[in-house]
Amino acid sequence: MHISKNAVVQMHFNYQDESGEVLDKTPDDQPTLYLHGHNNMLEGIETALDGKQAGDKVSVTLAPADAFGERKEDAELRVSVKHLQGAKKWKPGMTAVVQTEKGVAEVTVLKVGLKMATIDTNHPHAGKTLTFNLDIVSVREATQEELDHGHAHGAGGHQH
Repeated sequence: MHISKNAVVQMHFNYQDESGEVLDKTPDDQPTLYLHGHNNMLEGIETALDGKQAGDKVSVTLAPADAFGERKEDAELRVSVKHLQGAKKWKPGMTAVVQTEKGVAEVTVLKVGLKMATIDTNHPHAGKTLTFNLDIVSVREATQEELDHGHAHGAGGHQH
């Protein structure tokens, strides 16, 4: 089956910056799963995967605007430490997850006090041109429930 709208794609990926440093990757035993054509993946990645099938390997380089955005200079925010997810003890430079009106976002901790933290709301990889290396494991049709929910279910996807 070829990748098209409403296909569930299971793949391994990594992405690297312009120097070749790998910034993130799927664990060897845990490919990611997503519903194609439902804004669950960066648009440039979906475009590169259109028409591909299991076994294909794809590499695509995205400019900052097409990846995690350009860096914004006015992106500092003070929040309660209890809103930071991902660790018990926070230190400057650590990446945290926060819940926003637009969903979950990755942020960088700049300063930490007893109750408040200053965070940089830019994605940790904002402002970087990134190369995504994608290895398609499987492609299948989405179930009606996945289409109703707008995301893939199962290991590597959404767990509801």
